[in-house]
Amino acid sequence: MINDFLCSLDSSLLDAMSVMNNNSQKVCFVIDTNECLVGVLTDGDIRRSILSGIELQAPIGKIISKDYVSGYQYDKTSLHLKKLNTKIRIIPIVNQENKVVDYVEYSQSAYFPVATPVLNGNEFKYLTDAFFSSWISSTGKYIDLFEEQFSNYSDCTYGVALSNGTAALHLAMVALGVGRGDEVIIPDLTFAATINAVLHANATPVIVDVESDSWCIDPKGIEKAITENTKAIIPVHLYGQPCDMDAIMKIAKKYKLLVIEDCAEAHGASFNGKKVGSFGDIGCFSFFGNKVITTGEGGMCITNSNEISSKLKLLRSHGMSTTRKYWHTMVGFNYRLTNLQAAIGVAQLERIDKIHDSRRMYENGYKEILENQNFTFQDDLKARKRITWLVSILAKSNFDKDKFMQSLKKHGIDARPFFYPLSEMDIYRDYCKVKTPVAKSLSEKGFNLPTYESLKSLGELKRILNGLTNEL
Repeated sequence: MINDFLCSLDSSLLDAMSVMNNNSQKVCFVIDTNECLVGVLTDGDIRRSILSGIELQAPIGKIISKDYVSGYQYDKTSLHLKKLNTKIRIIPIVNQENKVVDYVEYSQSAYFPVATPVLNGNEFKYLTDAFFSSWISSTGKYIDLFEEQFSNYSDCTYGVALSNGTAALHLAMVALGVGRGDEVIIPDLTFAATINAVLHANATPVIVDVESDSWCIDPKGIEKAITENTKAIIPVHLYGQPCDMDAIMKIAKKYKLLVIEDCAEAHGASFNGKKVGSFGDIGCFSFFGNKVITTGEGGMCITNSNEISSKLKLLRSHGMSTTRKYWHTMVGFNYRLTNLQAAIGVAQLERIDKIHDSRRMYENGYKEILENQNFTFQDDLKARKRITWLVSILAKSNFDKDKFMQSLKKHGIDARPFFYPLSEMDIYRDYCKVKTPVAKSLSEKGFNLPTYESLKSLGELKRILNGLTNEL
């Protein structure tokens, strides 16, 4: 592990940045040809050097200071801690030969955000490649790569990269001709982007309840809500759980309805062996910073229709003809993703299986502590292969969820409540004409715990959680 912090004296500033990116600590320990410590370099040192005119390819020997702090291997821990403060947050520990063998880190208090991106693969490499190519806007090789690789991963033929997941939902409806006078059936338990996109398309949302076992849209509720104005269904694969796509597609075929899948939280989930997003006319994904893979902000539509793909690409770029510059064939939007963002996406996708495994490992760790006490976890259902987006938990009856979440936050664990039902908010209430008791119950009981690939301190989390559960 200590090798993740080491950088040789003749390395460039760019090399040092790559080391810092890999260890996620914004620091590297500089060693000479004898592997002896000669300095400590931080991301702040590099920023200041670049601002002073030093190039990224310059050797770090030009900027490292001889005035650095380190610790000796056999010193007492208390002595190490005295050297740490809010400015010096990490120091290398050396042996008798002045070789780095460990490090000590400053931590004022434990803090576990509910989600944080991890960029320790080829993200920095591809990002700098895109940067130095000068293709930093909405054209470049990484956009094509990301579209091709992500659509293939999701069992689809075509991918259209976009600026965010809400844009993907909106553009999907515009491309499919959903608009004024049309009704679109959506679940009550979902993030507001789902219903906002319908409203942006000037269509009318129709809110229905969800299933108690999957927490996803209830096919029985869909069929009951269909009218002569119904044009489309948006199944939301909530918290990584696939909807019942067999039942939904049968309903869509029976009533000749469009299906736009909201897969923002379910990258890689599948139903009967087929990835979500590939069932309907268009699948929509988000790559926001808290998603399974991220481009910071970003989204994508996937489809098996060449005609739909072409229309999506036309619409995302102002409706401008691909063969005649500045000639517009339809009213479009500026929903493009940049090549820089796509470069990060390509690197993230390379590690998606590892990311899934890591998130499920943390979920299992939470289960060891919390399951069968006052909580139940998200179900693994027949035919549905869910992924762990955020660890999603329901508090059992007569348990004070809000008090427990407040206790978690006092101990640095950023738990989040489930989404509020759309029907409870004034701006959406009129779009729900039925009772939605399941959505309301889930929202009242549900919360999410920190879940991300770099959640290394599971032991510390367990200690805090064990202490809290013993108090309850």
